[in-house]
Amino acid sequence: MPLHVLSSRVIIHPVDLERSRRFYEEVIGLNVYREWGVGVALFIGGGLLELSGRGTAGATTLWLQVPSLDGVEAELAAVGVSVRKPTEVMPWGLVELWVEDPDGNELRLVEVPPDHPLRRR
Repeated sequence: MPLHVLSSRVIIHPVDLERSRRFYEEVIGLNVYREWGVGVALFIGGGLLELSGRGTAGATTLWLQVPSLDGVEAELAAVGVSVRKPTEVMPWGLVELWVEDPDGNELRLVEVPPDHPLRRR
């Protein structure tokens, strides 16, 4: 029986909620969807990123498609964001930049070139 998924979200349990919230809102530029006492949900394109509770560092990967990566690596590095993998065209044809949030969770920022098959889906 296939599942009918109505919505989804990525959940990160940050080591320091306020530090992670500042990173995702101020550095990455995500907007708040909903807040509650011990967490916040942020818009990430067609989904949500939830920061709640407490966790250990580096357990999550977040894939974010952006229109262009031109200049993004330099901008993030200038504000102290750790770059895991510099911007490059991957063997599968996507342009990717891998960075870390304050807890070491990986963010894969992805640009889909105009001629890539993902553009035709």
